Amino acid sequence: MVLRKGPHGTGTRCNCYTRCSNQFGHLERCALRKGNVHSADDGKLSWLLSLRATRYHAVFRADAAFALPELYKTLEAAGYYYAIRLRKNPVLEEKISHRLTRPVGRPSKTRIKRFHEAFEYQAASWSKPRQVVAKIEWHPGELFARVGYIVTNLPFAPKELFKFYNQRGTAERHIKEGKTAITWTRLSCKRFRDNEVRLQLHALAYNLGVFLQGVDLPEEMADWSLTSIQSRLIKIGARVVRHARKITFQLAEVAVSGALFGQIITAIRNIKPPPGPA
Repeated sequence: MVLRKGPHGTGTRCNCYTRCSNQFGHLERCALRKGNVHSADDGKLSWLLSLRATRYHAVFRADAAFALPELYKTLEAAGYYYAIRLRKNPVLEEKISHRLTRPVGRPSKTRIKRFHEAFEYQAASWSKPRQVVAKIEWHPGELFARVGYIVTNLPFAPKELFKFYNQRGTAERHIKEGKTAITWTRLSCKRFRDNEVRLQLHALAYNLGVFLQGVDLPEEMADWSLTSIQSRLIKIGARVVRHARKITFQLAEVAVSGALFGQIITAIRNIKPPPGPA
């Protein structure tokens, strides 16, 4: 699960949305909040995390905006694994001070020298020590190392942990698709409550589009984005012809041929319903 935040509006009337998405791009939760309130301080976060970790075996990834002691305790109590970015501070830098001096030998002009360190750390506001993993990178031509810290309870090796955390970047692609195809940032109602409803409708439309991407569609559609599905399959010209016993939709074959459209309809019809309750 990835938690991201996004802005909408400007100035003192700015609103933001906070969203939780899973590894497949589906929105698990989405909430509108005031722009002058911290992402985890307005009561929305507990609702966003209300999924049962025992059912989903959930792992939570988030940036440094969510590096809060209360959030760690909430996640641990709910049975979540987590990997959350930490901002650097002198204590953390002291823990890896032996890695902050330039490596011995002639600096490479092309290759990045990368090191990892794992250690226990307890900030003054934390109730107990937690595992922190640091990544130290020496880039060609740079005088100082690039350092990143992650607090986690995942049983991963440091290298694998950062590889897992960096997959959070796919959320940016999902956000971009939501903005371009669904325009979920277009919240132009006057009242906050109305915009909340509008955001949920956008989230529903987005999830329907992502669900359609996950159907066993023809191979020609394998690399179609939500924007492509919208412009080539949904928003296409059609002529409605009414007969006594049937209604015929005559669709333009500019973007989708008749044969391809038939394969898409067949794939949708073959979707199996979820199993019933035991």
